[in-house]
Amino acid sequence: MTSQIIPVEPFDFIIFGATGDLAERKLLPALFQRQVAGQFLDPSRIIGSSRTKMTDEEYRAYAQTALKEHVSANELTDEALQTFLGRLSYVAADATTGEGFDQLKTVIGNNDVIRVFYLAVAPALFGEIAKQVAAHDLITEQARIVIEKPIGRDLESAKLLNDTIGSFFKESQIFRIDHYLGKETVQNLLALRFANALYEPLWNNAHIDHVQITVAESVGLEGRAGYYDKAGALRDMVQNHMLQLLCLVAIEAPPSIDADSLRDEKLKVLRSLQRINGHTAGKLTVRGQYRAGASAGGPVKGYLEELGNGESTTETFVAIKAEIANWRWAGVPFYLRTGKRLAARVSEIVIEFKPIPYSIFGESAGQVVANKLVIRLQPDEGVKQWLMIKDPGPGGMRLKHVPLDMSFAEAFNVRNPDAYERLIMDVVRGNQTLFMRRDEVEAAWNWIDPILHSWNDNTQEVQGYTSGTWGPSSAIALIERDGRTWHESV
Repeated sequence: MTSQIIPVEPFDFIIFGATGDLAERKLLPALFQRQVAGQFLDPSRIIGSSRTKMTDEEYRAYAQTALKEHVSANELTDEALQTFLGRLSYVAADATTGEGFDQLKTVIGNNDVIRVFYLAVAPALFGEIAKQVAAHDLITEQARIVIEKPIGRDLESAKLLNDTIGSFFKESQIFRIDHYLGKETVQNLLALRFANALYEPLWNNAHIDHVQITVAESVGLEGRAGYYDKAGALRDMVQNHMLQLLCLVAIEAPPSIDADSLRDEKLKVLRSLQRINGHTAGKLTVRGQYRAGASAGGPVKGYLEELGNGESTTETFVAIKAEIANWRWAGVPFYLRTGKRLAARVSEIVIEFKPIPYSIFGESAGQVVANKLVIRLQPDEGVKQWLMIKDPGPGGMRLKHVPLDMSFAEAFNVRNPDAYERLIMDVVRGNQTLFMRRDEVEAAWNWIDPILHSWNDNTQEVQGYTSGTWGPSSAIALIERDGRTWHESV
């Protein structure tokens, strides 16, 4: 099977923060891969910008080093590399002073091609860059602006940021990126539900017992201590990535797959989440912080040791029991779990169906286990439907719980693009389907804020857990007191 590559219109892609980690690891490799795939039409250009003084040639050398590190050698042919480097230029600019923006305007020129401003910078600079771009008349009808999380620290700051950027760009020009929504498996969740007759009739509280969403990381701070200690796992992962995944599991069928139809349905889910406040947070949430332990076969430090600060109460682990107050999902708990320095790196959604009402097979056949649909986002993207079957061979009926397994890497003989590749091309096309709308962001914060406030007001203890485990014991108790258990297939 081969994928169809549809070129996009010529564009100028301006990266603010062009010498940062995101540009090096994700943006430049993603743009290169899309060029190799044949999606660029000339004269598409990539213009890097940051406060660092650098010539065009120096930036091309920087980009070449980044590509050699993050793109496989068999894909990095000399011809493709030279073509890509030929698209690059660089302008040093400082958003806080406006220095360099006149030169940036000169380099961009007065053309009518699609113009993407990608803000791979700290959120504190989002408003300043938008202001400078507007002040130097760089915003055209074909312009788009892309901002990364975090979009605010709470509802109030998110509204302020949205107001600031919205004063310069139309909502249709603002792309709030969440790379999880660009993952192939996440989009396949929509296909599984709405392109098949098998699942949708069962996708409700009559047939589904509960849903688990796990986003586990085996790494620690990795040089992000300054940001992470101010954010914590609830802001860093739950408010955006995990709530977006929850929405895609829980939405009603939209009338079409266009951006606003899909986002309207996600908004309904966010507004239907039952609030968790000071009265319920202690029962429905767990916050933890990793201690010294073992990971990747060796010893690792605890969070406070990595941070160099013995007093931080920032959570590196969160578990939440969430419920959706509507007819489809009433009584179905959604268990969310995310953390750093856990036992494995894995992101997956588990839909556990209700058990059969009665087993006809007797005790000798073994236990009948409830069916599960496991959607693996990373690593090894794929879908597993766990079913009960007869264990082959003579000697009576013996039941076995086995998966019908579809690995994307094995099922499709195509390269699996990185999420950023897909999302960047969607920005150029102006397709906002996989991006968050302003009211979505604010609705998510509206649900998260009471949890944050209850943690602060009630000083809910941050529980320690050993690195290399699945988090605090209270996270196990959170689900097991309901008679359920976490799915751990790794």
